[in-house]
Amino acid sequence: MKEKYYLTTAIAYASRKPHIGNTYEIVLADAIARFKRMQGYDVHFCTGTDEHGQKVEELAKSAGISPQQYVDQVSGEIKQIWDLMGSSYDTFIRTTDPYHEKVVQKIFKKLYDKGDIYKSEYEGMYCTPCESFWTPTQLVDGKCPDCGREVVPTKEEAYFFRMSKYQDRLMQYIQDHPEFIQPKSRENEMVNNFLKPGLQDLCVSRTSFKWGIPVDFDPKHVVYVWLDALTNYITALGYDPDGSSETFEKYWPADVHIIGKDILRFHTIYWPIMLMALDLPLPKQIFGHPWLLSGQDKMSKSIGNVIYADDLSRQFSMEAVRFYLLSEMPYAQDGSITYENVITRYNSELANTLGNLVNRTVTMVNKYFEGSVCEPTAKEPLDEELVSAAKTAKEKFISCMEAFKTSDAIDAIMTFARRCNKYIDETTPWSLAKEVSSMPRLGTVLYNLLEGIRWIAVMLSPFMPDTSKEILAQINSSLDSLDSLEGFNGIQVGSKVGQPKALFARIDEAKKLAEIQAEIEAAKPKKEAPKKQQKKETVPGVITIDDFAKVQLCVAQIKECVKVEKSDKLLKLQLDDGAAGRQVVSGIATWYKPEDLIGKKVIIVSNLKPAKLRGVESQGMILAADCSEKEVKVLFVDESIPCGAKIR
Repeated sequence: MKEKYYLTTAIAYASRKPHIGNTYEIVLADAIARFKRMQGYDVHFCTGTDEHGQKVEELAKSAGISPQQYVDQVSGEIKQIWDLMGSSYDTFIRTTDPYHEKVVQKIFKKLYDKGDIYKSEYEGMYCTPCESFWTPTQLVDGKCPDCGREVVPTKEEAYFFRMSKYQDRLMQYIQDHPEFIQPKSRENEMVNNFLKPGLQDLCVSRTSFKWGIPVDFDPKHVVYVWLDALTNYITALGYDPDGSSETFEKYWPADVHIIGKDILRFHTIYWPIMLMALDLPLPKQIFGHPWLLSGQDKMSKSIGNVIYADDLSRQFSMEAVRFYLLSEMPYAQDGSITYENVITRYNSELANTLGNLVNRTVTMVNKYFEGSVCEPTAKEPLDEELVSAAKTAKEKFISCMEAFKTSDAIDAIMTFARRCNKYIDETTPWSLAKEVSSMPRLGTVLYNLLEGIRWIAVMLSPFMPDTSKEILAQINSSLDSLDSLEGFNGIQVGSKVGQPKALFARIDEAKKLAEIQAEIEAAKPKKEAPKKQQKKETVPGVITIDDFAKVQLCVAQIKECVKVEKSDKLLKLQLDDGAAGRQVVSGIATWYKPEDLIGKKVIIVSNLKPAKLRGVESQGMILAADCSEKEVKVLFVDESIPCGAKIR
């Protein structure tokens, strides 16, 4: 009987179309699933969508449709993109699936009856986008510590889960299972930042919105996000407190949860404790992968740097996008994507190294032997070097994939592909073809190249399944298992190779970037032409309300203040403006000492174009009054006015 292997992705929140950073997770998990199948495991791969919550309810209301209609659309779009990217999942669960909702209600009741869930009242700050509650001390500059957005004070009746009851047990489990949270740096972060300071009980129901699973014994409450969302990993297999399915008994516990580092806390603390409360085994491992950045920034619609998987696939092919994602992302640090980088890697790795190797080899077999594979009878020491390089690549490929280091695994494969290209240069088949006496050696060289290409195709299959099949078709080999990479003799002597076809045509970078930019511009919403207005006479020095509206004023607090070097008049101030903070240089050193200003609240022009004064950047201007030719007074404001408050 095959050994089981159960892996999952985090279920995608059905609030919007996923960008390429979100899509990386499903591609990573799919590569791992395909690799484990290569090893002979009975794999069950689960993914899906998280569809309840206040954010969805509000988005649906804005769209003028029901929440169910809204999530049907978004979940369908997410599934379409997962399919587009070639993901081979076995289960796609939706948290609006009736069987999931029914079991969540049973889980809630079981934990309530056990005393692990109790009714109380919540009062604190709430972040709607993150669907998270925060205490005032957890906020960063008065905003959500996870996403940086505004929070709102909330007070309502709620049920709570006794997280604190299981804290010591979870700490001990993590100590006893060093492989549980990976990479290791993620474990340190969770233990030091959340477990050691002490866990607070978790809010697991809401009454302020309706789009959720009703608590069946108290219908004014709906089950709050994490008890609903996280349990998908067991409900998808058929878990039921009243008696679970054979599928659940077979595949649980999960071998690995593949998740983004931003939701690590929920999966390494909340989820294990929920399982402990249900008397279920914990997952064997939780892997928190890094983010894929757009250039150096996190993808954001407001910044305008979002890239989507379907657009990339149309521009470069799905297989090329998979290759880029899995080869570019480091194991523990954030990766980066730009159109320029995609083109560079496409040309250098796929077109030049891989595509050129396959095309040259198949072309030479057709040219010199009418497509027939010759027996390798004229071996030389150089051939053993190639075989050794193949075995090294295979060993590294397997060890890296066992540790989820896909970029290192692909690097091992491409290093071997480059070695095969070097082997062509070393053996010079075109020169061997000039002498009849050298034809046995030529046949041996081409056999070795075909076998090397077969090894490459087999190892590439978790990352580029369609490309792997195309390569095997061109060399006419059906041996595609990991077990076939034992002896370097899998190509059948006397078989006929196919006709060479370009796997990846080289891209003209300048032309492709121009095409992409044209698409981006065409997709932007068109602005309506301003209506022509009759010219009005204005009094010199008088402005309109439109002129005034261009100036953005807000309140900021001076956190630090120092003199600018080599200047008697300038002070450099670090301000809390209620957002990301900013630096302002002001010519008020004649009237104010730095220590007199720290802690004061002032009014700043926040949308002034940055400028450099004495080589120091200034990102705004502080409002001050000219009281006389020799005196300037800064306009301080009441301490009760919050930082970032707009002046109108």
